[in-house]
Amino acid sequence: MQHFSSCILLLLLILTTHHFIPSLSEKCNPHDKKALLQIRKELGNPTKLSSWNPKTDCCNGKWLGVVCDTDTQTYRVTNLGLDELDLVKPLPIPPSIPNLSFLSFLTLTRTPNLVGPIPPSIANLTKLMYLYITQTGVSGEIPNILSQIKTLLTIDLTNNKLTGPLPASLSSLPKLIGISFDGNQLTGTIPESYSSFPKSFTVLTLSKNRLSGKIPASLTKLNLAFVDLEQNALEGDASVFFGSKKSTQKILLGKNSFAFDIGKVGLSKDLNALDLKNNKIYGTLPVGLTKLKFLRKFNVSNNNLCGEIPQGGKLQRFDESSYAHNKCLCGSPLEGCKA
Repeated sequence: MQHFSSCILLLLLILTTHHFIPSLSEKCNPHDKKALLQIRKELGNPTKLSSWNPKTDCCNGKWLGVVCDTDTQTYRVTNLGLDELDLVKPLPIPPSIPNLSFLSFLTLTRTPNLVGPIPPSIANLTKLMYLYITQTGVSGEIPNILSQIKTLLTIDLTNNKLTGPLPASLSSLPKLIGISFDGNQLTGTIPESYSSFPKSFTVLTLSKNRLSGKIPASLTKLNLAFVDLEQNALEGDASVFFGSKKSTQKILLGKNSFAFDIGKVGLSKDLNALDLKNNKIYGTLPVGLTKLKFLRKFNVSNNNLCGEIPQGGKLQRFDESSYAHNKCLCGSPLEGCKA
């Protein structure tokens, strides 16, 4: 009888231990798991998130787009990538995303049916470093409240349906490296405050919007690696982005109404792309262009340039379409200058 009781006790012990194994071995923080499952529900349970199985550990590496912190072994969700979701109808950014309070990396991309504004509650993500919302139907203004997330390094909001002005407050972000707001319907001017971006700030891309007005002269303080303002309605002096002491690699200003003397600008030795087409830029091309060793993209067509194209370096590698339709530009690869 005692042997039978011992067997029953052993069996119960095995059963209860086995019953608790999943909960003991699960590393996913229950608060994060609850938030993730709520996010899936708010997105209409898309089939792409079928790997988010409530019976499994969200930190097992199999939950699509979910990465947990394994370095410090806190196993909080730090990365969330929601890309190319098959939403059955237009839905907003899930309101439960800000409940993932340890997020440092958030991407919402290539989902046209993701609509509505960027929620102000996103400011609750106080550890967020990288924010990517691209190729969606997200609309409304870029919220000023983003400037409260002091950890932000990169904000990429390209190819959405965002409207309104550029938030002036973004320059207060102490660690910001770059902003990319290309392909929206943003209006107004580039804020004067953008001259106060931190030294770490090197990327400013605002192409294919409806921005207008003049570039603040104070932006000359910036040392940008990459600036792209193409296809806006900007005007005036954009020479502020040039400078021989800067480490600029790309300057793309085409299809605006900029007007300044190109002959007076200093050139970064690192420059590999210079596109100034379809503006009102005047003067003669600087001889310094021939010394640019890395120049791979070059177009100054449809401006008011004059004088001889400097000979040498990589300038003659570009065909005549890169120089065409100027006031009186001449020399190879265009027709020779008249004596």
